[in-house]
Amino acid sequence: MPVISSHKDVQALRLTMVAEFDAGVGRVWQLWEDPRQLGRWWGPPTWPATFDRHEFVPGGRASYYMTGPEGGKSRGWWRITVIEPPNRLEFDDGFADENGEPAADMGTTHAVVTLEPVDGRTRMTVVSSFESAEQLEQMLAMGMEEGSREAMNQIDGLLAGSPAA
Repeated sequence: MPVISSHKDVQALRLTMVAEFDAGVGRVWQLWEDPRQLGRWWGPPTWPATFDRHEFVPGGRASYYMTGPEGGKSRGWWRITVIEPPNRLEFDDGFADENGEPAADMGTTHAVVTLEPVDGRTRMTVVSSFESAEQLEQMLAMGMEEGSREAMNQIDGLLAGSPAA
């Protein structure tokens, strides 16, 4: 299992996920910059993601939807704020309405992704920061931590060249 730890810090309004992969930093970076690969792991197995927009540049926007087991769609968006290939990516993240426009009622989170070599592997740390303790608790109640773990645990299959389950 790639995810080696997850930590909720309600005081700091953060959720931190750490995973390690048997691949170089550049290869793991590709999983973020290529929307076809990103879509194969971004959503948990029962909610696969499809990116219909992926402008991988600072200031760029991404939009996606995840399709649930019953066919329902949950939409989301990103606004990319920092790209430092192949080690750092930052983006604002939120839910979207049926037209792909940001849904303000759920607020925005900010994600910081860092990739670093560790003993011939790559450690990926994703720190999600929230606007309030209420937003953090709401996202956790919706299954964000479990869903993120399930999503990241699909990456090994993608890196090995087999389809992500």
